[in-house]
Amino acid sequence: MQAIASLWNRSLPGAGTRLRLALLAATLAVGLLALYLAFVYAPKEATMGHVQRIFYFHVGAAWTSFLAFFVVFLGGVAYLRTRDRRWDALALSSAEIGLIFTTITLATGSIWAKPAWGAWWTWDPRLTTTTILWLIFVAYLILRSSIDEPDRRARFAAVVGIVGFVDVPIVFLSIRLWRTIHPVLVKSEGFDMAPEMVHALLAALLACTLVYAYLLLVRTSLERRRLEVEAAKQALGLY
Repeated sequence: MQAIASLWNRSLPGAGTRLRLALLAATLAVGLLALYLAFVYAPKEATMGHVQRIFYFHVGAAWTSFLAFFVVFLGGVAYLRTRDRRWDALALSSAEIGLIFTTITLATGSIWAKPAWGAWWTWDPRLTTTTILWLIFVAYLILRSSIDEPDRRARFAAVVGIVGFVDVPIVFLSIRLWRTIHPVLVKSEGFDMAPEMVHALLAALLACTLVYAYLLLVRTSLERRRLEVEAAKQALGLY
């Protein structure tokens, strides 16, 4: 949390721009590498064929959504402890990005499921709990838009974000807690796939994480400017 705070409080005008450019360059480089590894380097899966290649970014999007909602959890806890609205802004920014990645997870999962399972959708435990996670954070954003008073909005949203995060470990463990047709990637002996596939998966995970970090940096910067404008208007008595 201290690392996040230091980034948030960075005051040198050019530092934020340099950081965004460096992160953008890293994101593009790793993203291109991930595409190459997923679509060229990794071998074709014997059963599903080329459609299996969507799996790398499906898993990457799912992991990133978990990370984003963990940041929402941290931001909510920090806001309730400090009442500093910058933590609320961080939680809001991360929730929006996490919801995008959850949507990508559900969409790519359906595209993959059609040729693999013969149906666009099944009420598999992993799919069901992920849908519940998506609905929780849609409700989080709806709640925020329905409360005008900033402190009350931030307080209620922090509680929902903290409670909503409980579904993340449930989603992760769902394939072990219940009978499911969803594949188990990591077993006691390691990854259940060819080494080249593991390389492609790790690159996709890193690429999605960097996309998240870049979007979070940009979105929190915008939210910080909005809070500054709001504070200036209050100081001038324009509200």
